[in-house]
Amino acid sequence: MKVLFCFALLLIPFAGIQAQPGDSVSLPSLPRKLFWENRPIRFETGGGHLLIVAGEKTDMFRDPNVAYNTDNAPKLLFVADSNFILTAAIHHDFVNKWDGGAIVLKADSLNWIKFCFEKDYTGQKRVVSVVTKGISDDCNSAAAAAYTIYYKIAKAGNVITLYYSMEGRSWFLVRHLQFDSTAPLKIGFLAQSPTGQHCTVLFSHIHYSTKKIGDPYLGE
Repeated sequence: MKVLFCFALLLIPFAGIQAQPGDSVSLPSLPRKLFWENRPIRFETGGGHLLIVAGEKTDMFRDPNVAYNTDNAPKLLFVADSNFILTAAIHHDFVNKWDGGAIVLKADSLNWIKFCFEKDYTGQKRVVSVVTKGISDDCNSAAAAAYTIYYKIAKAGNVITLYYSMEGRSWFLVRHLQFDSTAPLKIGFLAQSPTGQHCTVLFSHIHYSTKKIGDPYLGE
């Protein structure tokens, strides 16, 4: 039912507030106002949902071959707490290769994490994590049949843990790593369409807390 609900929101006009990229953005489930890093074609909010439309050739990646470095995908961010858990369901239609929606954690232009639900190079809908420390470490994980997956990113001190779930209850650990930064980190939501003309991504079931997880394998 949750998958059908999200899909329906993309087929009909969004029943929320239509806003322009220059507007300030707030979501009831998040602790402070959000700001844009790279503007989208369009975005909408309402009912706890966020919809972002990325334009053509938008991406965030630093190629290990140093042949392709770009960071022009629209991102809606806020300053993260020292410890937190952020969860959200990500949905899009997987039209073009590498179309994706993601949760992003960013220190600066050379140090960031992109946790993405992406159409991969084979056409599969896939959980993808990109950890960038100067150069991107691109890791393709589970393939999915569904158009909607729940994502969770947790920070406990300098340790970041990434999870996905099909229904938002049972979480599977994807990556568990150290990520150091002397400056406060920014976290938020990204849409991308590296090879297409646009990609519309819906984020729903957004929840943020300042809880520090104790057991990374339980996600609690």
